[in-house]
Amino acid sequence: MSPIFYSFRRCPYAMRARLALQAAEQTVELREVVLKNKPAELLQVSAKATVPVLVLNNGRVIDESLEIMLWALSQYQAECQSAHEPQQKPPCWLAQEQGFDDQAMMLVKHNDGEFKANLDAYKYADRYPQSAEYYRQQGENFLFLLEQRLTAHRYLMSDQLSLADMAIFPFIRQFAHVDKTWFQQAPYPQLNVWFERLVNSDEFTQIMTKWKPWQADAEPAYFP
Repeated sequence: MSPIFYSFRRCPYAMRARLALQAAEQTVELREVVLKNKPAELLQVSAKATVPVLVLNNGRVIDESLEIMLWALSQYQAECQSAHEPQQKPPCWLAQEQGFDDQAMMLVKHNDGEFKANLDAYKYADRYPQSAEYYRQQGENFLFLLEQRLTAHRYLMSDQLSLADMAIFPFIRQFAHVDKTWFQQAPYPQLNVWFERLVNSDEFTQIMTKWKPWQADAEPAYFP
């Protein structure tokens, strides 16, 4: 049996979890969720009732996307160590050392905290007291930080793609999509190059396949 994975295609948290599962070659039973009509099975395993949720074969439930990424990393590392010919295991961005060190985790926490709050307010400004432009300017503090890092090297932590890049990228994508014209013309040229590289990458294209909403009586779907 494969672990069960509840996902929603357009959710940035679910995106980064799928990116990690794919990179680590961890096959899961994919259950695509309709957020307006969440299945009872999801509500039973996670009181949070949000995606992504990974239910392991031993019954353990992981309902935090970053924890799913780290679980995928642990499986990849374990398989590398147990392989008779580990050199034949393809290199994996998930296992880049600088992608999950303390500095990288601080950057991801900044993304998941302050930046995500400003992103939500920017995207749904009509629900908040300030204008969309105000929340965009607040979010730009993080964009400027990323631009500085990308001026020094190709990706956020080094010249190698890493967990930090893939954990943050889906949220930059969501920010960019609020006003694509503004984002493309904003004074963050290196961030734009990084963004275009990732949004057009095989890794991202492959995890954005459209799936039918899961139904209990349907044939199971598997990912990747």
